[in-house]
Amino acid sequence: MNCPKLIIILLAFVTHSSIFLAQNPAKDNLLSVLSYEEFIGHVKAHHPLMKQANLRLTEGEAKLLKARGGFDPKIEVDYNRKLFKGTEYWDVLSTTFKIPTWYGLEFKANFEQNSGEFLNPEFSVPGDGLYSAGVSLDLARGFLINDRMANLKKAKFFKEQTQAEQDLLVNDLIFEATKAYLDWVEAFNEEYIYTQFLTNATQRLEGIKRSVEAGDKAAIDSVEARITYQNRQLSQEAARLKRVKASLKASNFLWLNEVPLEIQEHVAPALPTSQTLTTSLVLEGITITDTLVADHPKLRSLDAKIQGLEVERSLKRNKLLPQITLDYNFLTETPTEFGTFNTAEYKGGLTFRFPLFLRKERGDVNLANAKLQSANLDRMSTSLTLQNKIKIANREINSLASQQSLITAIVIDYQRLVRAEERKFELGESSLFLINSREQKYIEASLKENNLQIKALKATAGLYNVLGLTF
Repeated sequence: MNCPKLIIILLAFVTHSSIFLAQNPAKDNLLSVLSYEEFIGHVKAHHPLMKQANLRLTEGEAKLLKARGGFDPKIEVDYNRKLFKGTEYWDVLSTTFKIPTWYGLEFKANFEQNSGEFLNPEFSVPGDGLYSAGVSLDLARGFLINDRMANLKKAKFFKEQTQAEQDLLVNDLIFEATKAYLDWVEAFNEEYIYTQFLTNATQRLEGIKRSVEAGDKAAIDSVEARITYQNRQLSQEAARLKRVKASLKASNFLWLNEVPLEIQEHVAPALPTSQTLTTSLVLEGITITDTLVADHPKLRSLDAKIQGLEVERSLKRNKLLPQITLDYNFLTETPTEFGTFNTAEYKGGLTFRFPLFLRKERGDVNLANAKLQSANLDRMSTSLTLQNKIKIANREINSLASQQSLITAIVIDYQRLVRAEERKFELGESSLFLINSREQKYIEASLKENNLQIKALKATAGLYNVLGLTF
């Protein structure tokens, strides 16, 4: 499938600190440049996981809506009739309107109209029907907390938990995309380094060939120059493969209208500065405090989970109480006349239930306590782990900054050694072996500098990840 191209033309390429990386390969080769800001902006706007994160939040809202349904008013109609061989045994109609409330209290209004030759006497009502209005109240179990209340509270905490998990999902996506882009930058620069040194080896090989033909050099010198040239070719090809693989991995994060994009061969990355990365990852101006750690989405998710488990434990403990339900209903034949409701005409009752051993209820409480204790321990462990990870990330950033300064100085010194050895060779005071030996160290130092640049930027991205930040 031919994927659309993502091509963004920049006017300038970000300068690198090393001697070779200070050059502009994208501009020199008329390549299009995809900057980090544009890359990560596209990821934020179009990656499918961003939509998946929103779906997780929608799931929490749906569960909250479902839990609120436990307090919806209800209308119930119960109608039964038996007619056999011309005899109406019974015709029973009962309609009820219920309004559940928070503390185990339920308001009810009822209408009954019953008739029939074999009607149970307790269902006998006036011919025009009987109206009633009253309440049902849980006096022990279900008074301070019941299933409806618990489900609603847990749904609210679940919504908070899904919001925190959404933040974590987005944070991980941006972090992984950033690492993929930086790996692409490192591979691109590595290929560029080998390309430059291959050019040097090519020029030396041609020069040695001319010197051998002129009789100024021994034929064996051309063999050594050719071996160096071939080794550089081999290294460049390996670097090219690494760059292609890295660009494809970075392409995994680029989508448009649910269609995957592929970074084309003529698109190059740009090494972002530390300031650019800090700004893009909303790290600018952040100081590491206990408050920042406490607001970490992982801890917020665990806090919401713990609060939900506390509600569940309260519900289980409440079920250790006896079930005592009080019903009281005023009765009247004429509900439109308010004065007809009086305490002398009523229908009421008291229900009492209590298991003798409470083994099921006590087992549920023990399980709820174990789950809550486990979640609290998990929260303590996670908090300590996050604090240590933040310390490690900051120390890594500081250490890599020092290492970068050192490697830059080393690269400059190796470059001086190579140039000095080349001048001595021109004067007949050195050999091709010494030049190649000096240059190999120069290559290794340049690659090390490239690697440390990417490591430093990844350390900054790692700080963003461990802090759980989102844009």
